[in-house]
Amino acid sequence: MPSSQHEALHRIFRDKPELFAHAFKILDIDFPTPSEVAVVDTDMTEIVPIERRADTVMMFTSRWGSKTVVIIESQSRIDDDKASAWAYYLSHAHIKFRCPAMLLVTCQDEATATWAREPKRIGLPGCPCLIVHPIALGPDNVPQIIDPAEACEDAVLTMFSALTHARSPKVNAILKALDVALTAVDTDTAAYLAEQTEIGLGNTKARQIWRSLMAMQNYRFKSEFAEMLRAEGRAEGRAEGEARGEAKSVLKILEQRNIPVSDSIRERVLACTDLALLESWLVRSLKATTAEELLD
Repeated sequence: MPSSQHEALHRIFRDKPELFAHAFKILDIDFPTPSEVAVVDTDMTEIVPIERRADTVMMFTSRWGSKTVVIIESQSRIDDDKASAWAYYLSHAHIKFRCPAMLLVTCQDEATATWAREPKRIGLPGCPCLIVHPIALGPDNVPQIIDPAEACEDAVLTMFSALTHARSPKVNAILKALDVALTAVDTDTAAYLAEQTEIGLGNTKARQIWRSLMAMQNYRFKSEFAEMLRAEGRAEGRAEGEARGEAKSVLKILEQRNIPVSDSIRERVLACTDLALLESWLVRSLKATTAEELLD
């Protein structure tokens, strides 16, 4: 499983190759329909001790046997030093696999996506010897899927839409659509997509929205997300007091469920230092209809 927001944004292509079909359609790229897809070694290191490792590298084989290698890079910010690394990746892959190579960059903000798709010129000013022209997916060209019916038709694309638009005002609607879409797929796929979403949203407000949505649903894998919520609360608790972290998790769930919390109850929850009681309140907060019911 991916361990970071960065990895989630490229590994989803590795684990769910069907997303490529949508990506190339979004980008209006004529890409041969593959009959076989394989993950290949991402190591671009030569004998010289300089390590160069791409994020994800996929090999597509058409029904006629032609091959195309696609390098996927997750990019969180503008970084002009990437030009030389990407040029190396493409050249190395082209030589190693002896087939066309292309670079797909995934971004969560429009400025980075705009920069990523600009030609990267290597050589003298006005006389480049090499031009790297990446293809980029970002908030400006990935659709915002907010219709639950549309989301149910393709949960994978909806998940990628949520990650790409993690900082968009519409991310709440996208996550709600994804929440519905998870009920239309098998349990293993739903658990995988839910966890990928949790990781890929990174340190954003959207992650808290997603956790609250997952906590409120009766999924068979709900316990995994409850544990994530408790783990996050404990991590925060080590910095500010473990009990306070659990208390804030209880209040956050009530907030996301639009349940009013009076100042007196808020103070009581935040003042509690009994971890067992706080965990009991955490479980109750998933179903309570009033804040008073939480403390009964």
